[in-house]
Amino acid sequence: MKKDLFDIIKETMGLRDIDITDYSPLTLAYLGDGIYEVIIRTLIVDQANRQVSKIHKSASALVNAKSQAELIHLLMDRLSAEELAVYKRGRNAKAMTKAKNATMTDYRTATGFEALMGWLYLTGQSERMMELIKIGLNRLKENQ
Repeated sequence: MKKDLFDIIKETMGLRDIDITDYSPLTLAYLGDGIYEVIIRTLIVDQANRQVSKIHKSASALVNAKSQAELIHLLMDRLSAEELAVYKRGRNAKAMTKAKNATMTDYRTATGFEALMGWLYLTGQSERMMELIKIGLNRLKENQ
């Protein structure tokens, strides 16, 4: 059976079993933000070996509240009821901060997207996470 990245990390580092319902939506979003950024960086680096400043600029165009908010809106018709509930829980979480250069609506919407990514990662659904990201990025391109 193919192992998910989280399972490999958990096993290698000796992490404890978790009950995902114990995690706050903002904790899920924190982890989801990181895993989404790794995925985007991987995609961008694969496109060309360029100067790091150019790679960073390309990544920043997709890893920001406005882009993430747009991405999740483009995915709404593809989310299961459970995924939608996780997204809404993240979107409705009361964060004490706001991203610079983002509206509060975009920030909260992006937080919901990030919470969903974190939840998918922690529940061993990386293939589903990748499927949603691929669909979303393709739809973003079509809308440009």
